[in-house]
Amino acid sequence: MKKRTAAVIGTLAILTGGGALPRPVRAQAPAAQSAATQERTVWYFYKVRWGFQDEFVSLFKRNHYPVLKEEMKTGRITAVKTFVPTYHGDGRADWTFAVVITYRDAAALTGPSDDEPILRRLFPDRAKFEKEEQRRFEILEAHWDVPLNQIDLDAR
Repeated sequence: MKKRTAAVIGTLAILTGGGALPRPVRAQAPAAQSAATQERTVWYFYKVRWGFQDEFVSLFKRNHYPVLKEEMKTGRITAVKTFVPTYHGDGRADWTFAVVITYRDAAALTGPSDDEPILRRLFPDRAKFEKEEQRRFEILEAHWDVPLNQIDLDAR
């Protein structure tokens, strides 16, 4: 019985390609950024632990949003938008808060932010700021960033 099962499995493997030599797998190249715009957009997703959404939004608004607004004044960031799903369980339901930040260009996205002078000016009580930022991340289940490349379909 064991020999017969092994023979059937072997035959199926050969017929389905499992017996063939492995072929190299090629990853799909990321889409190139459209030349029409220098701006770069990143979606920042947060999944807040159940019952802590209001606290998270309050901490974000009090501590991180003012820094982003100051970076808009310097020109490093050109836009900041925040989102929550319309309904509980929208889509994949793996995020509860999202921030879309548009950077002036790739250098502004990848280069140092030089937030230190902004933080000193906005938050003289640095210990309180750091404690609240730590709390903001403690109440998260997950956080991930999705840098996007805009493509111009009319130019393709």
